[in-house]
Amino acid sequence: MSNANLVTAVVGAATFGFSLGYAISRFFKKERDNTIVRLETSDPRGAKIVIHDGIVRLSGITSAPMEGPNTDVTQQTKEVLEKIDDLLKQAGTNKSKLLEARIWVKHINTDFKAMNAVWNAWLDPENKPTRYCVEAPMAREAILVEIQVTAIL
Repeated sequence: MSNANLVTAVVGAATFGFSLGYAISRFFKKERDNTIVRLETSDPRGAKIVIHDGIVRLSGITSAPMEGPNTDVTQQTKEVLEKIDDLLKQAGTNKSKLLEARIWVKHINTDFKAMNAVWNAWLDPENKPTRYCVEAPMAREAILVEIQVTAIL
């Protein structure tokens, strides 16, 4: 890398608010670790945790709802987020390092507000990920919410 390119990286970092390390790393080729770690693999359909190149990806997480009127989206969301906390800890990270969240809600017109209340209380307010939330049919009748997250180590 030439000195001119390094200066460009430093000036770009100052001008556009990037961290100096980020700007400089864009100009240096980094060796990637192609190791893939898969955890919680007892389900024949896939792993619950996959770690690659410093990124932790969780599968879609649901609660184990009881059939009947006693299950609601508030309780299911709490259970899902507890599972996510446990899986992130197992992977060596936590919710403060979330990059993205994907949320599927079965009945968005009636359950969005309640799910959001639980989500907002759980979320680290200083480290919010990008997020999308959509309405979707679920694999089982009793499931009201499913959440998938991606985080860094």
